[in-house]
Amino acid sequence: MTIEILVPVLPESVADAAIAIWHKRPGDVVERDDIIVEIETDKVILEVPAVESGVLVEIIEDDGATVLGLQVIGKLKVGAVAGEETKDKPAEVSEASVDASPAVRRLIAEKGLDAAKITGTGKNGLIIKEDVEKVLAPAAKAPVVAPVVELQPGRSEKRVPMTRLRKRIAERLLEAKNSTAMLTTFNEVNMKPIMDIRKQYKDIFEERHGIRLGFMSFYVKAVVEALKRYPEVNASLDGTDIVYHNYFDVSIAISTPRGLVTPVLRDCDSMSLADIEKNIRHLALKGRDGKLSIEDLTGGNFTVTNGGVFGSLMSTPIINPPQSAILGMHKIQDRPMAVDGQVVILPMMYLALSYDHRIVDGKESVGFLVTIKELLEDPTRLLLDV
Repeated sequence: MTIEILVPVLPESVADAAIAIWHKRPGDVVERDDIIVEIETDKVILEVPAVESGVLVEIIEDDGATVLGLQVIGKLKVGAVAGEETKDKPAEVSEASVDASPAVRRLIAEKGLDAAKITGTGKNGLIIKEDVEKVLAPAAKAPVVAPVVELQPGRSEKRVPMTRLRKRIAERLLEAKNSTAMLTTFNEVNMKPIMDIRKQYKDIFEERHGIRLGFMSFYVKAVVEALKRYPEVNASLDGTDIVYHNYFDVSIAISTPRGLVTPVLRDCDSMSLADIEKNIRHLALKGRDGKLSIEDLTGGNFTVTNGGVFGSLMSTPIINPPQSAILGMHKIQDRPMAVDGQVVILPMMYLALSYDHRIVDGKESVGFLVTIKELLEDPTRLLLDV
């Protein structure tokens, strides 16, 4: 019995997808739950597993093809094994007419290939073993090399198509710039109190919770408290209505091999520092491995991005629509500061809040950022709710 391999159902927000890579080629044995093909949307990579064991007999849509939800992209012969004929009887009739040696004809039949689609390079167009192997060679072993154009001696350039994710990122950034009244306000925070806490409790924290105590958990805790005090920053525009969210789902900007993604930490107000650290690590690992789901990336009322991990000293982050604001954290750097009339070297960090001025006024934006500063400079306020 031959079954069809289908594209998974795509979410409403995803119009189409593209075949990223076939992990199996025609004639390969497939075990149940083996990943046959990966399909790339503008948000995530979808893995398509085999629903039954058998042999892959046909690839209808190859790497790079654009596909729709539930579209047929290949066929699998259930129960077939390596060396077993995977074509129906009519295919055997044409086998004798194949211009190839008996051994090569047998190989073509075993792999379920169409001899008419194989170009023979032997004498008088004879199909030889190497011709069959070229057809069977996995796409991963023969990557498409971008054409290199030599402009002048020693100067060249190459042109490669954007990935679907990169296209989507470009569209979203342009949308944010063109459809919002974006403004950025800055402040700076003394990170010594947080650093002292981490130094004092990092070993005990890791031993008890099995995760390192980082800065992001403090950032998220401070953000949640500030959002409670300034609900305009936790709102979004829907047409001519302002939607105020009474829950605290925070998007965390994560750099992955495919590009920047913003998976969501849900109900952050009910999380401990350890819960936040564990969930951020879990999402970061899923992003690195390309395992993030549509659900992981959907929603979020506010975004936190930390360019400091790459050494950024100051930036103006771009809003993640339809959210109304994004907080940028940066590199912690020792700087001379005036404290009680004395010059003191302190670990300082710049904060940057980009916000949609259509919803958030200057008073609220500055107040929000000052609240973040005060909570980070005196972390006990997070415990006392003051």
